[in-house]
Amino acid sequence: MKTLNIVAAACLTLLTVGHANEQQAVAASGEVSVSRYRSIQEALNANPGRMIYVPAGDYTISEKIRIRGDNAGLFGPGRIIQTNPDSQIIEIDGAAGVQIRELTLTRAEGKMDTKHEAVVAIKCRDLVLENLRVLDNRTRSAAIAVRECTGSQVRGCLVRNYMRITVDDRTAGTDWGYAFKCIDGTGIEVRYSKGTLLQGNRVIEQNLLPTLENQKKFDLGKFVKKNAKKGAIASQQAWDAEFAQNWHQGSAIIVTAPEVSDCTQILGNYIENAAQGIDLHSDHVIVAQNIINNSFMGMKAMHGSRHVLIIGNQFSKNDLWSIGLMPGAASHAAMPARDGKPAVEANVDGGSIIANNIISDFGYGHSHWIWGGKGAPLRFDRGQKPENPPLTDVIIQGNIVYDTGRDQVIVDGQPKIEPPRYKYAVIVESGSNGPRGLHFSNNILHPGAKGVSNVELKP
Repeated sequence: MKTLNIVAAACLTLLTVGHANEQQAVAASGEVSVSRYRSIQEALNANPGRMIYVPAGDYTISEKIRIRGDNAGLFGPGRIIQTNPDSQIIEIDGAAGVQIRELTLTRAEGKMDTKHEAVVAIKCRDLVLENLRVLDNRTRSAAIAVRECTGSQVRGCLVRNYMRITVDDRTAGTDWGYAFKCIDGTGIEVRYSKGTLLQGNRVIEQNLLPTLENQKKFDLGKFVKKNAKKGAIASQQAWDAEFAQNWHQGSAIIVTAPEVSDCTQILGNYIENAAQGIDLHSDHVIVAQNIINNSFMGMKAMHGSRHVLIIGNQFSKNDLWSIGLMPGAASHAAMPARDGKPAVEANVDGGSIIANNIISDFGYGHSHWIWGGKGAPLRFDRGQKPENPPLTDVIIQGNIVYDTGRDQVIVDGQPKIEPPRYKYAVIVESGSNGPRGLHFSNNILHPGAKGVSNVELKP
């Protein structure tokens, strides 16, 4: 016992010395420490335009931390715990050069479900969010949200357990006309923003998975509201059954506002157990070297996503599609000036490249029981509305769709081959606004149960 006490005392001494050294290093660098103030907010208010060090330890808050001035920010090993589910953890508004680094941001036990973000940045320039740990901010919104910003960087962050049970209300407008229970939530959201870098992040959901048990427990998919008239793009089957099959909503990463968001890099991220891995409504996007694992949709680009480069990614255990390109309801042709309104530029989909991606284990994800064999690793769709311009001019080259079931597994001493869990490796939808100008070359596409594709693939 005496020996243990000596060891414990030595360890405590080392920790104390280490903490003192850390504080001395901060003081020597000229940075300000939160330890001098009663709260993080007080430290920020007293030191405008400066980075504030947050030492190791727990910092409980009930109001959001507001950062307003240029070049301000927070960094350090501290953990900030929000006890108020009706508030964000950190809000950055109208500032340039703000940095938030290394912190852990979370919510108190029993207060993890929220409508709000852990970090939201609005109308900022040259924002850096780096090496943050955003844990259990379970929201119908986004754990990290970047809105109306320019030149933002979100790098090396861990976002874990960001989804919650909620209602997806689509009764406004004329497109859908119903509301339903669902799992929803987004890891990293970018809206109305330009020049954004999302790199090396890990977006992982472990709390809410799309299991049959959860579907029954929470009545997921069940309508809770229904308009008198069916929406224009709502399926008749869902309308009659009063059940939405797509009750697993949200995205690990979404970049949206297609007529504004531009020049986005999504590089080297790891995504696990999302509904949609990467959801794009943006122009001039690079999606490269990401791993999207066990998301029923690997990625999609729609609603006027033009010039998207999808290269060198790994898609594993997707169940509906791995890569999907399609016009959406927001896609439209150019419109001339009329009735006193200015001319409108086209918002169309295409001019994109899908190259050197590997799609494997298709149909072996958590959502296979929902979608069965309906999916296709590569999907090219028509518009949601007749007036949507078609997806046009896409190069698809050097990709692999690998049927994992063809690898023999030994069962009771005998080799067993699983049939493909998809009908076609490639589906190209037809119709008046179906895709045009798709160019396939040098791909390895293992056939599905009905073949390689539902149409002839022309080089």
